[in-house]
Amino acid sequence: MKTRIISGAVLVVIGVAAIVLGGPVLLGVLLFCSLIGMDEYFRAAGVVSSGEKTPAAAWTAFAGACAYYAAVFFLGGGWCLPVLALVILAVMSCYVLTFSKISSAQAADACFGFVYVAVMLCFVYLIRAGEKGLSLVWLVFLSSWVADTCAYFTGYFLGKHKMAPVLSPKKTIEGAAGGILGSALSGVLFALIVGEGSLAPRLALICGAGAVISIFGDLAASAVKRDRGIKDYGNLIPGHGGILDRFDSVIFTAPVIYFLMLALL
Repeated sequence: MKTRIISGAVLVVIGVAAIVLGGPVLLGVLLFCSLIGMDEYFRAAGVVSSGEKTPAAAWTAFAGACAYYAAVFFLGGGWCLPVLALVILAVMSCYVLTFSKISSAQAADACFGFVYVAVMLCFVYLIRAGEKGLSLVWLVFLSSWVADTCAYFTGYFLGKHKMAPVLSPKKTIEGAAGGILGSALSGVLFALIVGEGSLAPRLALICGAGAVISIFGDLAASAVKRDRGIKDYGNLIPGHGGILDRFDSVIFTAPVIYFLMLALL
């Protein structure tokens, strides 16, 4: 427990510092997390196997993540889609050139791992780089981590009906409802704290919607682990597992928060 608390505190300090500094510091931290997270997913999905040579398709996906982040930083978010398409084309071209060394399922997982981890996590940077980004970027974490905390306590005291007994036996419908409500209320409180009371209803909607998505992000990560018969994606963070174990809900929440901000703010 002590190790978990210490590693969690260190993680929070690094995360807060990176977000406050923003720019290349935040992008570098997100890229590091993306590369580690991609490696975790590749190993879980069987794209990369222990003791075997990493296939060219996986290396291409890693390089593609670096290219994607560089394009976002130097050229702007408008280049996200073209670079995304080029990376997928490059990975599939590697599959063709190294045919029989990896399966089509492994090539598809290499593409998916790039999108699932690197592309979706990059939305944290896009939010931070936007107007009022230093304030609004915290909504990503409010939506996911506040929802998770509220869901835990609500489920502990009031939970009776299992939501996904196979994927996550401890999650309950009551807990999920408490998490969504708690996240929405945190959006209202956040608006009042930053002096934007008029935005309280919209921030409540954004955080509530983000909480719903964060639940599915957590369950999606659990589904992959169940399917592959593993407990954690990695052991990078003592007591917490790997990058994907800690940021599974954030990965889902970040793009949703970004697009809701564009629509509502």
